[in-house]
Amino acid sequence: MELTEAHIARLRALLAQGFAPISFPLFPACLGVGKYGCAALLRPVGADRLEKAAPPSLLIEGNLSVLVERGGGKWFVWKSHQVVATAERLGALRRFEEELERWLAPPV
Repeated sequence: MELTEAHIARLRALLAQGFAPISFPLFPACLGVGKYGCAALLRPVGADRLEKAAPPSLLIEGNLSVLVERGGGKWFVWKSHQVVATAERLGALRRFEEELERWLAPPV
């Protein structure tokens, strides 16, 4: 993955806001960042931007999960592991997404 100084500066700005770097070996072409028990995959775009490579998700055992509906309820699922999508977990994911969007937005 080729990162410019501008990409690195954007990543440093994220880390300064409490986001943590996370390695996802299954996604070597992406950067992982996490906060509040959630994570997102990022990829460099152009000479100076980072964008989401996939929707952010809750971490289950250090892995990215998928939000699904089953039996009238919502669940975060990773392989055979699942956790209920409680209001608290959904709120953490929403907060994570909002903060991430704010820091990924191009400067005006």
